[in-house]
Amino acid sequence: MATKGYGYYRTIIFMAMFVGYTFYYFNRKTFSFVMPSVMEEIHLDKDDLGLITSSQSAAYAISKFISGVLSDQISARWLFSLGLFLVGIINVVFSWSSSVAVFAVLWFINGLGQGLGWPPCGKVLRKWFEPSQFGTWWAVLSCSMNLAGGLGPIIATVATMSYSWRSTLSMSGLICAGTAFLCLLAIKNEPADVGLPNLDKVVKKGKAGSSDSDESTLKEFLSSPYLWVLSFGYLVVFGVKTVCTDWGQLFLIQEKGQTVLMGSSYMSALEIGGFAGSLAAGYLSDRAVAKYGLRSHGNPRHSLLLSMMAGMTISMYLFRVTVTPEASKESTLWALILHPVSLLTGLSEQEIWILSLGAIFGFSCYGPIALFGVIANESAPSNFCGTSHAIVALMANVGGFLAGLPFSTIAKHYSWETAFWVVELMCGVTTVALFLLRNMRTKMGRVAKKAQ
Repeated sequence: MATKGYGYYRTIIFMAMFVGYTFYYFNRKTFSFVMPSVMEEIHLDKDDLGLITSSQSAAYAISKFISGVLSDQISARWLFSLGLFLVGIINVVFSWSSSVAVFAVLWFINGLGQGLGWPPCGKVLRKWFEPSQFGTWWAVLSCSMNLAGGLGPIIATVATMSYSWRSTLSMSGLICAGTAFLCLLAIKNEPADVGLPNLDKVVKKGKAGSSDSDESTLKEFLSSPYLWVLSFGYLVVFGVKTVCTDWGQLFLIQEKGQTVLMGSSYMSALEIGGFAGSLAAGYLSDRAVAKYGLRSHGNPRHSLLLSMMAGMTISMYLFRVTVTPEASKESTLWALILHPVSLLTGLSEQEIWILSLGAIFGFSCYGPIALFGVIANESAPSNFCGTSHAIVALMANVGGFLAGLPFSTIAKHYSWETAFWVVELMCGVTTVALFLLRNMRTKMGRVAKKAQ
């Protein structure tokens, strides 16, 4: 019998995954953090930098899909810890190198290790937390990336100034590898591993009339229309998000006549809004699940998902049509409302408006990004929840790819405004389509059989 309850193990396991994934993300970005110091020592042109970073991105997309499938077949704690150890060792070896080719190969392997991180986290969270808590803890865990992304550049810069970029990468890698061993000891795949009843069995105790297992065959799972509806929705949302984060700054500077400082400030506002949106999406959608429960048709999280996607469309429209090269001299309603804030901050009404739109868009797009992952995981059969997230995440990466060259080609042949209008239209149409399909069958896999 277990001597400690769910609360104790949940706390230890979640803390281990949070710390572990913080080091995952920090060691994903270490080259970017120390890039100026590396370039002072080793001659690297833009093509070299692109080769190194792109090799990691390609490997990460491939590895994350494979890891999602593997997390349904092998131990999630071993998969998570192995990837973290590999990432740490690669950072150490990277610090010994000086060749562009070696950098690219090592960073490709780093990307392979990085992909082993998140899918096991989703698997463990589903095993340890009830459906009404799943979204909140998923969102809180994702904040480990914001923590590493926010503090990482400062820590790396200070460390590089005090020591060197090689010492910084080496120390970071060794700490990462050491953390992997702690995570292996602290993380448990499911409550049964420590003598507690698994949550799916606890929930089913009192549910009369259902005699089927929560598991399905691969064919039954892949034939679920809902899996592909989620995949398409995630493709569009992630693609739209990537468009605004990759090209929004250039759109403001080149076509809207804003300063470089305002462009970078817009990006910061977007990320701050995204942090809040991710947490809000997890917490509020969990309240909906607690109130209505998970059903076979229609997901309680859909209302919030659709509201946030509508917010994406509206904020993109306002961003495109209301921002002008020069501050408007007209006494528009929004200018009058923002005037007191302008007096307090020293910014113009239009600058405040741009930052507000950035924060609203970030809030509206990061929320659905969190929700698509949660819904894909919890709607899948228990033996394919990792695979389900892997498939929708792969489609999201396709959306991110389409936000690159295809989007820039439209902007090149027409204009930034036309390109953003196309994306805005796609987001709106997808929102309407998901609204019309909101009551479709959401349980993936086999249909429950009634007990005789």
